[in-house]
Parts: sequence; structure tokens; C-alpha cells
Amino acid sequence: MSSLISAESLRGSSPVLADVTWNLAGPPGREAYEAAHLPGAHFVDLDTELAAAPGPGRHPLPDATTVTATFQRLGIRSADTPVVVYDAANSMAAARAWWVFRYFGLTDVRVLDGGLAAWKAAGGETTTEIPPTGTADAYVATAGHLPLLDAAGTAVVASSGILLDARAPERYAGEVEPMDPVAGHIPGAVNAPTAANVDESGRFLPAAELQERFTALGIRPSTEVGVYCGSGVTAAHEALALETAGLPATVYIGSWSEWITDPTRPIATGPH
Repeated sequence: MSSLISAESLRGSSPVLADVTWNLAGPPGREAYEAAHLPGAHFVDLDTELAAAPGPGRHPLPDATTVTATFQRLGIRSADTPVVVYDAANSMAAARAWWVFRYFGLTDVRVLDGGLAAWKAAGGETTTEIPPTGTADAYVATAGHLPLLDAAGTAVVASSGILLDARAPERYAGEVEPMDPVAGHIPGAVNAPTAANVDESGRFLPAAELQERFTALGIRPSTEVGVYCGSGVTAAHEALALETAGLPATVYIGSWSEWITDPTRPIATGPH
């Protein structure tokens, strides 16, 4: 089953819905959610429910207690409860929810391809009504249902497999760094910006085109692939694109913002 679902297909189903609208530079997405969201959708805050407090890294993994509380609020009662996550359009934030929910045990999580924009374009209704929170016992989140890279493992993948840096080219090259105190990239990493995973509307490219993109970077089904970004948000988007292309990958959730907290770790700059 694909981890993506179209707006047209969603209209014929009734999963738990999570709105993960978020903006790296702020403000938080709750205001946009309150203005218009899919009927029945709950707001999930990326910074507080899909991440722990910064340090090390800007978006470390949340703990299982935090995620269980989110499952409770959404009314998720079992590992196989169907869940659809979405954001405004390009799924950068929604992919983080997709990855975190799966890491903590959910098995049927899908991303609304094109997000709220695609839903509206397909004639879907929106609402300002806030749904009631779940009242029954929630599925208890447990960590470790997806593989995970730490800094040491990431360095190994960079030397023996292919490590993808999902940030924009200028950040990868170290020409600019708007979020973190050190610019550059992990030595050996290959730049593969997440913006190239989607079309102008924010929908993912077809699987064949994504496969062609990643194959051109040297990735084959047998290749060990790791992905990272600035803080582990868009890395999940890259992992989703790779999965859609039939190419499994492991996320370094601490990403660049964690890597640079140890001054002994090497740093590379330049476009290659």
C-alpha cells in the first residue's frame, strides 16, 4: 500500500485526520488550522508533539509518553488504526508526522498528497469546527519500529553507502545558513533537495520519476541509504519520496543541527 493518498481517494474513506501545518520560520500552524481544515481533523503541533525540546539538535525525537498523549487526543486506539496526515501543500511537515507515528508503532499512516491545497482543488469542504478529543484508551506508543541513524552510523553510511542531504543547495554548500550556527554539510553527503520531490502544486512526483531521480544519484535497491536535513523534518520527506520510489532509507533524525554540536565531527563545504 502506498504511503500517499490522493484527495479523491480520501473523500471515500474515514481515517483519523491530523493537520500538521507548520512553518520553519513561524508562526505556528494552529492559526491556519483554526481558519480552515478538513472536517474531523485534529491539529498536531510539530514542535511540541512530534519533537522534544531542542538539545542536541533542533527537533529531537519526542518521548513515547508525549506521542501516546497525541494518540489519545486523536482517538487512535490500535496500531492499525488508519491515519492520514497533511499540511498546507507540500507535505514537508506531514512527512515528519508520518515518520514519527510509524517509528512509534502505527502501521497504517498515509500522507495526503498535495495537502490542504489539493483537498480544496478537488472540491473538498473545509471547516473551522474543532473535533472532540478522544476519550477511549489510546494505543500506547513504543519507540523503535523504524530504523534510526545516530551520528556515528551516519558517518558510516556516508563512507560505505549514500548519504543524502535534503537541504537547499546553498545550505549544503555552506554558502548560507539561516537556522544553525555552523554552515556546511556532512563529508561524503550528496545533495538531494526535497523541493525536487514535488511538483509546483506540492504533489509528489510519480514513483517512476522519483526512482529516476534517485537512481541518477547512484542509488539502487541494494544501496544503504541515509538521509538528513537541518533538524530531521524534511529528512522524513526525503524518506517518504524514497519509499515511494521503492528505495528504502534510514533517517538521521538529529541531522545537521545535532551533528554540529560535537566540534570533533568533520564539516565539508562547497557544492560537491
